Amino acid sequence: MTSLLSRASRWLLLTIATLGLASPVLAATDDKRIEDTMKRATRFMVEKASTNGGYVWSYTSDFSRRWGEMEAFPTMIWIQPPGTATMGHVFLDAYHATGDDYYYQAAAKVGAALVAVQHASGGWHYFGDFGGKASTDRWYATIGKNAWRLEEFQHDWGNATFDDAGTSESMQFLLRLYVEKHDPVWLPALQKALNFVLESQYSIGGWPQRYPLKSDFSHHGKPDYTSFITFNDDVAGENIAFLLMCYQVLGSGDARIRDAIVRAMNVYLVTQQAAPQAGWGLQYTLDLKPVGARTYEPDALVTHTTAANIRQLLRFYRLTGDKKFLARVPEALDWLKSVKLPADQVKGGRAYPTFVEIGSNRPLYVHRRGSNVVNGEYYADYDPANPITHYSSVRAIDVPALRREHAELLASNPEEITKDSPLRAGPARPLPRYFLADGPETSDLNTAAGKRSADALVKSLNAQGYWPTELRATSNRYAGDGPRTPPPGDFSQTKVGDATDTSPYETDKPVTGISTGTYIENMKVLISAIRG
Repeated sequence: MTSLLSRASRWLLLTIATLGLASPVLAATDDKRIEDTMKRATRFMVEKASTNGGYVWSYTSDFSRRWGEMEAFPTMIWIQPPGTATMGHVFLDAYHATGDDYYYQAAAKVGAALVAVQHASGGWHYFGDFGGKASTDRWYATIGKNAWRLEEFQHDWGNATFDDAGTSESMQFLLRLYVEKHDPVWLPALQKALNFVLESQYSIGGWPQRYPLKSDFSHHGKPDYTSFITFNDDVAGENIAFLLMCYQVLGSGDARIRDAIVRAMNVYLVTQQAAPQAGWGLQYTLDLKPVGARTYEPDALVTHTTAANIRQLLRFYRLTGDKKFLARVPEALDWLKSVKLPADQVKGGRAYPTFVEIGSNRPLYVHRRGSNVVNGEYYADYDPANPITHYSSVRAIDVPALRREHAELLASNPEEITKDSPLRAGPARPLPRYFLADGPETSDLNTAAGKRSADALVKSLNAQGYWPTELRATSNRYAGDGPRTPPPGDFSQTKVGDATDTSPYETDKPVTGISTGTYIENMKVLISAIRG
């Protein structure tokens, strides 16, 4: 009954202005057109675009080139969202909306692909390569090592990463796939992933960026950062989210999971700096000193990480009702206020410098010189002129909204605020039926922009079965290692250096191709249009 009413209501909103009446037949016809479009688009992705059940971010229309965050070999699948696991979530969302087993089978193919490229430790790398080690070594020796601004791709650590939520999303998807039908085929990989999170956690509660621990990539005199306690890209928050899902779905019998969650929440408290600089850094050494990572991430306190950690503390209070998570939030907000830029330096609402020097509280700005991996370098100073553009030097943070939320929680009843917390003891609880349909927009660097409507999407799917998308993001083909002397030109504020730099950049001559992100965003609209 709920489904029928919601469909009738949708139809009424679309037609009342012109017809004044509702036609159940027309509504059913519209739903059939939408479901047919979804199926055609999904068949194309599953049967034409996928590699062994996995996906990258974008493809030229003839599949002669393809990209994740960087250009990929045809044997590769991308793990970083919106990659392979994101597609699996879309398929399961579509399965719930339509009941069509084709989508479940597509999700199972994604699961098999993720299991096939899962690292022996239990996590995942940025990508998986079905071509084997020789293929991966060749990629790193050519495309990877020459990506000037993507230092995380210049070296193969041979382990797994928590960076960019690839491991987190893959774990969450496998958990979701397992509980969908309790098919035991997914349980070994899921258990391996859970053990990966538990085993890699430091006793103090944080996680390294990569695991098993390595320290073999010192870059421009900076130490290998991958073993540092990491907040960047919400590493700790993503792992807590997965552990909470496990605790919620698998039941509260595993004391290891709850202990890991508690320690992880507490690491936010012990890493907050003392007033008046009561913020956080991107990473921390094991003796809890803020430290940078890539060469364009200096040792500093970081405003957007501080804002993200404040939001996590507010969330932890909702989970626990423990006001220790609220106690020092005002100090962090006061620190953000203290580093707000003068009005004449604020552009586009971005009022907070990304990096703030420890001790002096002065903004730091990152610049670069040179043209490629061989001759280029990054450096930080106090000059706001001509900063790098691929990593924003300023951030938009709604400090007043965070203050209001903090005040509301401080005045709340802990018992009431935690009544639905997954940390409360009790029977297993189901996961949400839809993971992506109501979520934030995804981007694969090429995702088509603009407002989407179900009717327009039905009409714009082409005869081959995909939505043609301008591939604005591209990259230079591998052309050998870069020269030691920079060629003519200023690359200080570009997203790509000279012709040997394999970093992605936006072109003014885009070709039309296939975007995984466009498929995902369009499917979210269509799923929302038909789901009950």
